[in-house]
Amino acid sequence: MCESTGAELAAELLFTAGDLARMRFAVSPMWEVGPSLRLLHSGLAHAVHQPWVEQVRPRLAAAGPAHGWLAELVPPAGYVPDFVNPAPAGPAPTLAGELAAIRATPAERVRRDLDRMRDGQGRLGPRLRALYADPAAGLARLTEAIEAYWDLALAPYWARIRAVLDADVLHRARQVAEHGAARALNDLHAELCWTEDTLRLRRRSRPLSRRTAGAGLLLIPSAFTGPALFSRLAPPDPPQLAYPARGIGTLWAAGAAPATGTAALAAVLGRSRTLLLTELAAPASTTELAHRTGLSPSAVSQYLTALRDARLVSAHRAGRSVLYARTASAEALLAPLMRA
Repeated sequence: MCESTGAELAAELLFTAGDLARMRFAVSPMWEVGPSLRLLHSGLAHAVHQPWVEQVRPRLAAAGPAHGWLAELVPPAGYVPDFVNPAPAGPAPTLAGELAAIRATPAERVRRDLDRMRDGQGRLGPRLRALYADPAAGLARLTEAIEAYWDLALAPYWARIRAVLDADVLHRARQVAEHGAARALNDLHAELCWTEDTLRLRRRSRPLSRRTAGAGLLLIPSAFTGPALFSRLAPPDPPQLAYPARGIGTLWAAGAAPATGTAALAAVLGRSRTLLLTELAAPASTTELAHRTGLSPSAVSQYLTALRDARLVSAHRAGRSVLYARTASAEALLAPLMRA
């Protein structure tokens, strides 16, 4: 698993017992923002995420200039400023918490990251130049743009995405418990290799050291990073490695509950509410749900309100529309029926 040709580019990160003791996993909303934006802006089809792309890309286009900040911040390829991915303080930070950490970034850190970005690209766009000139004001506007993008593109799907990420973390934690950290690290990604007290990152030309990486290690599963391994090195924070989570291939798979399962659930929730829950395999508006189910818009609205009060659906504004999505509780309720 750790074979090397000897000629490949690689970097090595030395571990002490203390570094290994500080290794942990976290789920980060911001690690979904950048990669998902890059996918949408690429204009390309995607083997896994195409159902999501087809729903979100038109909304992003309709938003227009409102997302210019993010287009400059996340280029089609290359470096994205490190301050966009603050080290998660716990295992599952909220978007609000991560945005607060971004707004608190010291001015010198913002300018240092933007200097690196300019060196790689040759120039900064007008919004990033404004951010460079006045980091405090620029970060406030940038985080507003990130929040708007989140509401439009990721919040309606977060329960489903989060379930996949949490399942990955549970799998890795079980590996550590049953086989040790070395097994978990060697199984994490093809570009990672653990030997003795060293973590080797293949195909990485930039050097690694504890002086430039901080103590410990933070491992972050992601739905949108694609096959690549992404890293963030910004001391004194621990190094972050974002890797593709297990189970992404089934993330957007639509499944209908079998008739017997639907009937059993309908006996509790009512036929119309159950029908709406099964139709929300992907987020949808009241108008879309009315068209698909044959229920009147007013009836759909009434049933969705009841489901929202029961915390089985959530509502998210996307431009002029409101999209309804199943919550994690609803996904857990329906999961046994989908497998039946």
